[in-house]
Amino acid sequence: MGLVFRETETAPCTVTVSHRFEELSAHVRFDNGAVVYPGDTVQVQGPEIMAPYGELVEEKRLATITRASRLERMWTRATGDFEFMELCEFSFSEEVMS
Repeated sequence: MGLVFRETETAPCTVTVSHRFEELSAHVRFDNGAVVYPGDTVQVQGPEIMAPYGELVEEKRLATITRASRLERMWTRATGDFEFMELCEFSFSEEVMS
């Protein structure tokens, strides 16, 4: 892994999309054991997967993993806590929204 250069790799994966009353989710599992680290990006190849209401759909796909450079990985680790705290900023109000 280079200091400023990114590397890409492909990995077979299983995509699971659930559109049920008890669960609305989408998950990607790498079938070859690949691991995604802070700063890496993943793009699953192929058309959009739509699960009809009440069903769970599972498809085999190929994913492209773009590995973060060492510099990007260090930056992501250094600033990740601050970005997480932005997600935690919320408030409650007694006003009814109309």
